[in-house]
Amino acid sequence: MSTDLRVRVAEARDREKIIDLMIRAKRLNEEFDPLLRLSPTLQETVTSYVEESLTSPNSLLLVAEHGGRLVGVLKAEVVDRVFYDPPLEGLIRELYILPEYRRKGVAKILVTEASKILQGRGAGLITAEFPSLHKIAMEFYEKMGFRPVFSKYAIEIDKTIEE
Repeated sequence: MSTDLRVRVAEARDREKIIDLMIRAKRLNEEFDPLLRLSPTLQETVTSYVEESLTSPNSLLLVAEHGGRLVGVLKAEVVDRVFYDPPLEGLIRELYILPEYRRKGVAKILVTEASKILQGRGAGLITAEFPSLHKIAMEFYEKMGFRPVFSKYAIEIDKTIEE
């Protein structure tokens, strides 16, 4: 990756490109699991999500820029761990890198920068959420020193639950 990669806090002028990157991320998630079917209102929902992320003091929205082009996005927030110590965690909810920029260190730079900012906001632990069947994400985070903490299991409501 050339040295002109820049990571910065997202600004209102980035809105449309971030929306595009987030929609790409959700489409990628859908490929991993049929339970991640996209909503017919995806465009509106992502637009609202990005708007809120750009303005909420609890949200951290970073972009990676290369040659003036947004090539990656990370969305995180500090959340209360209620029952656990440390009491605050920095939760990475979204991380998406354009395909041609993957495996070039962009995601690592975004996660590292987000971790510093989240720590500055009081987070004593950094976590990331992503589809369970997304093996590439799993390997990426494990290489960075992350490990599984919680698991989430699902069953469609119209399926019979075995007793």
